[in-house]
Amino acid sequence: MSRINEIKQPVNKHLAHFEGYFRENLKSNVALLDIITKYIVKRKGKQIRPLFVFLTAGMLGEINESTNRAAALIELMHTATLVHDDVVDDSHMRRGAFSINALWKNKIAVLVGDYLLSKGLLISLENKEFQILEIITKAVKQMSEGELLQLEKARKLDINEEVYFDIITKKTAVLIAACLASGAASVKQEQQTIDKMWQAGINAGIAFQIKDDLFDYLETNIIGKPVGNDIKERKLTLPLIYALKNASTNEQKHILKLLKKKKKTDKIVSEIHNFAISKGGMEYSEKVMLNYKNKAIEILSNIPQNDFKKSLIDLINFSVERKK
Repeated sequence: MSRINEIKQPVNKHLAHFEGYFRENLKSNVALLDIITKYIVKRKGKQIRPLFVFLTAGMLGEINESTNRAAALIELMHTATLVHDDVVDDSHMRRGAFSINALWKNKIAVLVGDYLLSKGLLISLENKEFQILEIITKAVKQMSEGELLQLEKARKLDINEEVYFDIITKKTAVLIAACLASGAASVKQEQQTIDKMWQAGINAGIAFQIKDDLFDYLETNIIGKPVGNDIKERKLTLPLIYALKNASTNEQKHILKLLKKKKKTDKIVSEIHNFAISKGGMEYSEKVMLNYKNKAIEILSNIPQNDFKKSLIDLINFSVERKK
C-alpha cells in the first residue's frame, strides 16, 4: 500500500462518498460543459486538499454533509483558479495532461472557471454555509493577491525572503489553511479552534510550497514540470534568494543579469542552479521547510490523539517527504 493510501485509511469511505457528491454537483444541462467537467474529474490528483478537510473534521468531531460541502467548495474554487491560471500563463499542460485551454481554447476555459466558481458559491448559499464560504473566499482573495504580487516582483527581480514568504503564504498556504479551518468549521468548532487550524494550515502550506520550489533544483523531472521552470519564468524562490543574499556584489550582478535574459539556455539554467546549490541554498531551504512543518504539527499537539489526527500529521510529514 502506498504512503498516501495509508494516510487516507480513516476517511476512505468519506472520500468515496465525496467523489460521487463532487461529480453530481458538477453536472450541467449544457453538453459541452458536461464533457469538460468530466474531463476535469478524470484528471483529479491525490485528493490532497479534500483529505486535509476530512482528516481535520474527523480529528475534531463527526464528519457530516457540511464537511462534504466544505471539501467540494475547496475543490471547486481551487480547480477554477487552476483553469484560469493556465489561461494567464498560456500553459497547455497540467499534471501531464492537456489543460482546458489547450483543448477548448481560452474563451471556453475562462467560462468554465467562472462556472466552477459559481457552483461553489451556490452550494454554500443554498445550504447556508456562510462561515465556510467566508473562510474559503478569504483564501481565494489572498491567492489572487499572491499571484499579482509575484508577477509584479518577477519584473523587478527584487524579491527578498520577506516578500517570498508573503507570496507563498498567499499563493499556496492560505488554501491549505482554508482546508483545515473549513474542516473544523464543518463540525461546529469554536472560532478559537478554527483560527488555530488556519495557523496550522499556513505553516503546513508554506512547508509544502518550499518543497515544490526545491523540486526545481532536481536533475530529473518527476513532478510534471520542466526542471528549471522557475528560473525560466524569473521566479526567485528560497534557494536562490538565500544564495544571492550570501554572494558578493559581482556574483549578484552576474546571476541577476542571467535571470533577466529573455531566452535562458540549459547552460544558463545549470549555472544558476549550481550557484544556488554552491551557496547553500538547498540546505537552508530544507531547514526552513522542516521548521514550518514542525510548527504545523506543534499547533496540533494539544488535540486528543485519534486515527484522524495521526493521519493528518502523517499527511503534513508526507507533504515535505514526497518525491513529486
